[in-house]
Amino acid sequence: MEQGIHVAISAEQVGQFFGLPITNTLLTSWAVVALFVIIAVVFRSRLRMIPGKFQTVLEDMFSFVFDYIAETLESRKMAARFFPLLMTIFLFVFASNVLEFLPGIGSLGFFGEEEFTPLFRSVNTDLNVPLMLAIISFFVVEITGILTIGAIKYGKKFLDFRSPLGFAIGIVELIGELVRVVSLSFRLFGNVLAGEVVLLVAIYFVPYLLPVPLMMFELFIGTLQAAVFALLTLFFIKLAVTEPHEQH
Repeated sequence: MEQGIHVAISAEQVGQFFGLPITNTLLTSWAVVALFVIIAVVFRSRLRMIPGKFQTVLEDMFSFVFDYIAETLESRKMAARFFPLLMTIFLFVFASNVLEFLPGIGSLGFFGEEEFTPLFRSVNTDLNVPLMLAIISFFVVEITGILTIGAIKYGKKFLDFRSPLGFAIGIVELIGELVRVVSLSFRLFGNVLAGEVVLLVAIYFVPYLLPVPLMMFELFIGTLQAAVFALLTLFFIKLAVTEPHEQH
């Protein structure tokens, strides 16, 4: 009997480690981390005081990003503090989305009792990963706001008892602050999962025509989503360290 298209919303379990479930997205995330460690070790051994062309290009790219963060936050000191976090978010999401198109991702696996289980799967198609990134971003933003302008001033953004209108606006701001976790995570999860589903449909119905251009488009979308996640985190940090209007 010919099988149709199978789309699993949740990550599939491929094993256990001391009773803890090991999923295919977890294996892929380990592969991404291992890839970054290898690149860092190799690149560090080749750093030179007089940079070559490749090192110069990388330094210029990182300098551009750092200057943009410093301009947004209006502080090079704060830029130095948040540059590693923002670049880590971007590179992790970007690499995870790019690895989706490597041979073996989604196709290398084993057959269980009922259906095929891939050994590796695109990291961001597991809602747990975007959700955890969004939670990290949320706590960084909130803690930064409190430590930068003080707990009282930061609290006034959400709890303004001077007037009913101010109080209502503050509650709306507070709800918006909490909703960011949902919006950040579901934006990344939804776009990556939708792209994977579209590719599966294209491969199933038009295997020799649509997959390649769609892969190029999804590669662009994956890069865009990585940049959007990092930029939104940056802008949220900027909003967090901005004092309430009455302070200006």
